[in-house]
Amino acid sequence: MDIKSLYLDELIDEMKKLNQPAFRAKQIYEWMHVKLASSYDDMTNLSKDLRGNLKESYPLTRLELVDKLVSEHDKTTKYLFGLHDKRVIESVLMKYRHGNSVCISSQVGCMMGCTFCASTIGGKERDLTASEMLDQIYKIQALSGERVSNVVVMGTGEPLDNYHNLIRFIRILTDEKGLNISARNITVSTCGIPDRIRDFANEGLPVTLALSLHAPNNEIRKKLMPVARIYKLTEVLDAFAYYYEKTGRRLTFEYSMAEGINDEEEHARELCHLLKGYNCHVNLIPINPIKERNYVKSDNKKIQNFKNILEKNRINVTIRREMGSDINAACGQLRKSYLELVDKR
Repeated sequence: MDIKSLYLDELIDEMKKLNQPAFRAKQIYEWMHVKLASSYDDMTNLSKDLRGNLKESYPLTRLELVDKLVSEHDKTTKYLFGLHDKRVIESVLMKYRHGNSVCISSQVGCMMGCTFCASTIGGKERDLTASEMLDQIYKIQALSGERVSNVVVMGTGEPLDNYHNLIRFIRILTDEKGLNISARNITVSTCGIPDRIRDFANEGLPVTLALSLHAPNNEIRKKLMPVARIYKLTEVLDAFAYYYEKTGRRLTFEYSMAEGINDEEEHARELCHLLKGYNCHVNLIPINPIKERNYVKSDNKKIQNFKNILEKNRINVTIRREMGSDINAACGQLRKSYLELVDKR
């Protein structure tokens, strides 16, 4: 029983099985999700016997810090956390003037196969539980001593491929009896799975949904992202329009720019045509080169010209600020480097 993944009403039911009153469940819930206790021993207002029973029947999810890298440029901090089964995941703390943002992983590895991404090398090993997703935030907040105000589910993994754990994670994270982070301060990034996007729209969670677009047409997208061979861009965009209709949340499109692949003026004009009529924002991302692939980052002049074309067509656009460029900025690289080191041992 993964106690940290339980909703409060489910936890109350579990405590009834131990002949414990409802207020005990509320105390335990507060210890886990507000006080961020990493051990039952920290829960000092519980009896010793109850703590013993909890240890025996309800193992408490607790990530272990394996490694940490801090950028000398902007204090972005990348964490490598160990899981109970000896696997490792990455999370990133980014500091902005408006508050601290944490980027978390939703899976160990990834099955999407995007050709420019280090996270997908080696494939998907397993889904993360809701508690393992939550504990990335809890652990970073405890280690940094600073409040986390924004969460982006943009690390390793495809969140909508781990749908039920994702929903549970969001509901607990936004619970007023927990850390109480506003749903409007949460962004979920997806490669584009139409059925799941529609399911997500029906959940009543006003989070920002971001599509990893990366191409102005399906043909280029298929070369970059195998998922585009299964779901046509028109299907994905229709599902995104449905998400906007149900939630009223402006859509976000992520566009990684690779030299000679998707960064020409004709691509910008085609993208303008594709997104015409959408209430959206486009993030242009200078692609993170990784040693396993031969993609080259577009030069600044080309990126700026691309941005200008979108703006002239009244599309909201920003160039993503590069953060942590000196600490293995590419998603999945720290984990991969660690695993390679372990293999050599």
